[in-house]
Amino acid sequence: MAWILTKYLLSAGLVVLITELAKRSDRLGGLLAALPLLTVISLVWLHLERQPQAKVAAHAYYTFW
Repeated sequence: MAWILTKYLLSAGLVVLITELAKRSDRLGGLLAALPLLTVISLVWLHLERQPQAKVAAHAYYTFW
């Protein structure tokens, strides 16, 4: 349960951080919002949870293409 809460807090914290940066600088906020940061984080979560490499690779392939 603690692991799920940690993932929620870190992922939500990233969204809040980007939103706050966008309030201060439109360009920086837009740049960070356009990056696939949450996708990369989800790939890290899958790897840390020891999911099969095929599953991680399939997620990465369909996300970036």
